[in-house]
Amino acid sequence: MPSKSRSTRRAGTRLHGLWSAGEGPPTVVVPGVLADARAFLPVAEAFDRPEPALVLDRRGRGGSGPPGDDYSTRTEVADLLAWLDELASPVRLVGWSYGATIALEAAALDSRVLGVVAYEPVLAPFAEHVLPALRRADLDTRVEIVHEEIARLPRERVTALRATAAWSRLRELAAPLPQEHAALNRFRPGEGWASLAAELVLGEHSRGRPPYGEAFERVADRLPLSRTTLLPGHGHLAHAEDPVALGRLIGTLL
Repeated sequence: MPSKSRSTRRAGTRLHGLWSAGEGPPTVVVPGVLADARAFLPVAEAFDRPEPALVLDRRGRGGSGPPGDDYSTRTEVADLLAWLDELASPVRLVGWSYGATIALEAAALDSRVLGVVAYEPVLAPFAEHVLPALRRADLDTRVEIVHEEIARLPRERVTALRATAAWSRLRELAAPLPQEHAALNRFRPGEGWASLAAELVLGEHSRGRPPYGEAFERVADRLPLSRTTLLPGHGHLAHAEDPVALGRLIGTLL
């Protein structure tokens, strides 16, 4: 599924994504923090579906513009709805983590969204204790904070990750982290969430565990019409650890 660059603008800011052609209503993929369109392209390629797909670079990454001084989760939702205007078509949304939260809010607001697959969406309160450290930290330390203090990965695993080529990309993606983290913890879902029938995906290793399992339960409580599918053998980072398995599961749910 070859992809090409595609862009639109909202309120003077460029928004960028990677577009793969197809037939039918497009699927729009919304990555979370420390991820961009390139990171989620292998997931989208594994959907194995005929519809076109657009994988977004949210603000602060890839070819998109900066978050801006007045950044909030509402900014992200407005950006996503601007993409719906650009595509001029009903769409299905796929989101991961913070991106899944954005996708769910957009679906609650706009009838052009035909459905949502949300992989481990998160809601406040979420790791609020790390926000002061994120604001003070350099880019390397921000990446460490996310992996060690939020994702709770062993230090030796983070040290091994730092020795790989992926670390430099994670450093770049860490630039908007303080704004994103603060925005997530300020956000409160609208009333429309209760009427959404979304497909929720929960990693087996996250189930019942802080912080992602607890955050997922807060989301699921607000979505009584939704169904949860367990992703065996994975937690919050399946897009990086096994994008094909994640993409195939999402493809079936779409």
